[in-house]
Amino acid sequence: MKITNIAEAIVFVVYLIFMIGIGLFFFLRSKGAGEKEYFLGGRRMGPWVSALSAGASDMSAWVLMGLPSAIYALGLGQLWIPVGLALGYALSWLIEAPRLRAFSVVADDAITIPQYLTRRFKSKSYALQVVCAVIFLIAYTIYAASSIKAAGRVFSTVIGIEPRLAMYLAAGIIICYTFLGGFSAVCWTDFFQGLLMLGSLLLAPLFAANMLTVDQAEIVSQTPGFFHPFTSWKDIVSGLGWGLGYFGMPHIIIRFLSVKSQKDIRRSSAIGITWTTLILIFAALVGIFGREMLGLDNSLVENETVFITMVRNIFPPVLAGILLSAILAASMSTADSQLLSAASAFSSDVYKPIVRSNRVSDREMLWTGRLVVIIIAAVALIIASDPGAQSIMNLVSNAWGVFGAAFGPVILLSLFWKRFNFPGALCGILAGAAVDILWLIFFSGTGVYEIVPGFLCGLIVSVVVSLCTKAPDAEVEKLFDAGVSYRDPEQA
Repeated sequence: MKITNIAEAIVFVVYLIFMIGIGLFFFLRSKGAGEKEYFLGGRRMGPWVSALSAGASDMSAWVLMGLPSAIYALGLGQLWIPVGLALGYALSWLIEAPRLRAFSVVADDAITIPQYLTRRFKSKSYALQVVCAVIFLIAYTIYAASSIKAAGRVFSTVIGIEPRLAMYLAAGIIICYTFLGGFSAVCWTDFFQGLLMLGSLLLAPLFAANMLTVDQAEIVSQTPGFFHPFTSWKDIVSGLGWGLGYFGMPHIIIRFLSVKSQKDIRRSSAIGITWTTLILIFAALVGIFGREMLGLDNSLVENETVFITMVRNIFPPVLAGILLSAILAASMSTADSQLLSAASAFSSDVYKPIVRSNRVSDREMLWTGRLVVIIIAAVALIIASDPGAQSIMNLVSNAWGVFGAAFGPVILLSLFWKRFNFPGALCGILAGAAVDILWLIFFSGTGVYEIVPGFLCGLIVSVVVSLCTKAPDAEVEKLFDAGVSYRDPEQA
């Protein structure tokens, strides 16, 4: 192993020890706690932690590697992706978050999204929970692979170790603090990592603006239309379509359930929307300024290392190490949330009610969840280390599309439509996921992002099936009314 830069490597090691320390702290603090503590932090998250955790778990390494590299290579037509994400994120906090937290409380204190959907309709069937858990396990494994791949690439670049070994090391650290500390450790590590990501993306383009050397005419000659955002309707529709993913992204909206109170939801939304908007703006600037500073280099596009190269060209080693730790932070903050969401879905929604018929101790639930974390991480690691694996950006877009199309329409309808019923929810999830996957396989050549037809189909099927089947009974309608009128005990 040859360490390419000792100062950067030292910064990385200190950072990683800090992350593991957080996991160990919450492991020792939460001994004897139950599944609600491990998977939801006991609903005690404050506005700053919940907001930055939601943002950091969303903005994985693709926002520092994939997105800037896409804009660097293709131009301003890719800006519709951050625009769509900013709009979708803001709407999810303002429209979805308050009701989802309230509905989860009145739905027998549900702590996972599949659990919430089943209890929302007071169903005794486990069909919806099983379908959700299966989709979770598949999509999150792909999503986690992108994060592990990004973290491994940073380890390899900075420390100088072989890429596959770097991925094993990154995965081991992520598993360590997720395994030990659960939701609280994940949220607090995400909080610190969110601050680091914002600082890094803020500094890099500001300093790069004073070091631009490539003439814009040269850029246009290499990539015609680079500076024109209105390239085609497909780019606009697909870019804005990314925003639809937020309404059904389990590892993000689970943060809505964990906030301490409805009052804190409002404060969290202001913090989260501001943070995410700034992150997306500066990530776009990294791509634009990177092209004007570094020129066109296909290796930077292929390896998605525009941000890494820019930082190393601008800053001294110690500061570069701190800023590059932001990529590691982005990778880890998303992977830990994905692993925990998948583990909670399997443990709480399949293992406990179906495998063990609800005859299971809290200790057994905790260790089942931890075992699932290890299994999913191992499969994700196999995918990430495959030389034929897709790029970080593509892996993220595939998983993002499945989640948004399958769960987005159903979650929204469950919160805002009283006539919505269990068959509609089940069929909507299946239809959204199926259309998204089939579109990716057979119609990706159209240039339209698969989440758009998948989301629309899931919405239509949910409504049509609900109208064609029996209306919810009085108890379900009563629960809906309770969710709409819910107030925290101290506000009642």
